[in-house]
Amino acid sequence: MKKTIALIIGFILLILIAINIFNQDDIVDLQLEKLKQTYAVKPIPSVDHRKLPELQKEFKSPQEVTEVCISCHTETPKEVMASAHWNWERAGYIEGRGIKFLGKKNVVNNYCIGSKTNEQACAKCHIGFGMTNNDEFNYKDSNNVDCMVCHDNSETYQKGASLAGYPDREVNLEKVAQSVGMPKKSNCGSCHFYSGGGNNVKHGDLEEAQLDCSREVDVHMASNGLNLECIACHTATNHQIKGRLYSVSSDNENRANCEDCHTSTPHFATILNTHTARIACQTCHIPEYAKVNATKMDWKWSTAGIMKNGEPYETEDSVGNHDYMTIKGSFVWKKNVKPDYVWFNGTANHHLVGDQITSIPIQINALNGSYTDKYSKIIPVKINTGDQIYDKKYNYLIIPKLYAPEKGDSAYWADFDWNTASEAGMKRIGLPYSGSHGFVSTVMYWPLNHMVAPKDKSVSCAECHTRNNGRLAHLSGFYMPGRDRSARLDFLGRWLVILSVVGVVIHNSLRILSAYRRKKIEMNIINYNTNDDDSE
Repeated sequence: MKKTIALIIGFILLILIAINIFNQDDIVDLQLEKLKQTYAVKPIPSVDHRKLPELQKEFKSPQEVTEVCISCHTETPKEVMASAHWNWERAGYIEGRGIKFLGKKNVVNNYCIGSKTNEQACAKCHIGFGMTNNDEFNYKDSNNVDCMVCHDNSETYQKGASLAGYPDREVNLEKVAQSVGMPKKSNCGSCHFYSGGGNNVKHGDLEEAQLDCSREVDVHMASNGLNLECIACHTATNHQIKGRLYSVSSDNENRANCEDCHTSTPHFATILNTHTARIACQTCHIPEYAKVNATKMDWKWSTAGIMKNGEPYETEDSVGNHDYMTIKGSFVWKKNVKPDYVWFNGTANHHLVGDQITSIPIQINALNGSYTDKYSKIIPVKINTGDQIYDKKYNYLIIPKLYAPEKGDSAYWADFDWNTASEAGMKRIGLPYSGSHGFVSTVMYWPLNHMVAPKDKSVSCAECHTRNNGRLAHLSGFYMPGRDRSARLDFLGRWLVILSVVGVVIHNSLRILSAYRRKKIEMNIINYNTNDDDSE
């Protein structure tokens, strides 16, 4: 009976131990909880612009709104006009080239190719008014600073299509002027979500769904989470906003990093923290991008110009994305995309206007880095491929004139003539056009920093440490456990296993032998004592 009770008690204890082991509460990350508390408190504006008498009037032009803004914020225009958002360029160092001014004003891309000659359309994403020609635009006129595009909190302000940066004609300037405040996601997203001509075209990890999304889409911007605004990470001092886009920047200055909030040791497990030395946080925590809406992955300009019944036309894929447009060519879109991965040290090179084509595909923005570079980390990227027009004789990319308000002004989107568009575009940038053009393959890299997944959805160890087509399969030049084979390490590993087994066998054999000898001695002692008692 006692034996049965003891077994029952022992069984219950085993059950309790198992429950304790398999149902442990998660360890509370106090650092993360502190961050959540910090950003959970939303700032309260100290000024209600609806009560300012200067704004209680009808505005006939957006410049009048700016004049009123400047009457209080007297030094702000100087700060804005010193920013890359205003100048469309910033000074940066490019290895082998020295100091260069790079920005939307003068770089090449493999989306809409270039802004020069197309400012009236491209200026929809300029923080100013009246940019029809960036060579002639007055960058020193503070009245042309568009305060509303960044500070409208009514969410009714929008730039007009092809209006050189002026607001849409339906915008109520009085309402917007009385509703200004700190920038919101909708302000930043009005340009960054829609760059390239549509939602999520360029970035792949920035799109309109993040205005109201779940934690599964983006843990930082989630409406059911912290609901952070862009400026929580992209902070600013004197309107110099933290963060660099490597399609238009080259150096490693003023970047926004995960470590700014989470530090370089954000995990409880030491083995995970050691990864941060050579692997960016995004590599594990952005397992896929374009989670809600597809992103453009390939753009073939060479197929543009096909007409239907003598008129331009468009077609759409099964989910409503344009897969062909007469004015732009053919596209490939993808959704829920696994990133590509590259080594990156924070600096980039750029194929600039007038550069000779030396290799194909042309790398529009080469991200620098390698395993042997101690400053490099593995980062996730979106790679956009495609082709674009180039001069066969001079062997450089062409910046064609694309936009004009009406036909007969050499613009390709109106006249559909590559020769006249190329001649007009190259004349504008001061380079000759030979009259002979073709199309060349190009590739462009977009580092991924948004659409961070919840930690339980992050990349698992086995997705990289595997020999079967792992995420990092194409990155070579270093040894990764579980992925790579090394004859020397395999040899040492096999012998370590063999020696370990031999050691265990020898150890257990010695214990058994020792136990046997001890038992034999004990038996001899017992026999001796028994015989001694009998003799008495």
